[in-house]
Amino acid sequence: MIEVREDWCKGCNICIDRCPVDALEESDILNRRGIRPPKLKEKNDCNFCRLCELICPDLAITVFPDEKEKKPVKKTLLTPVGGKTK
Repeated sequence: MIEVREDWCKGCNICIDRCPVDALEESDILNRRGIRPPKLKEKNDCNFCRLCELICPDLAITVFPDEKEKKPVKKTLLTPVGGKTK
């Protein structure tokens, strides 16, 4: 579950642009600043990576991983630096 504190959002859309699985979109409502805060899409592939929470400059997003709906994290082609590869 992703919780967005709508009145804290300034509408920079960094979370929407940087989401690796394109799970966020602008909402239809306006906050008190006249900005459309982000929301989860109806059909989304959110894997609770918390990137949106980490890059939000206003601290307006909090991610609560839902263990029932947890989806596997997509693997990248990069190997960890200094780590062992499997």
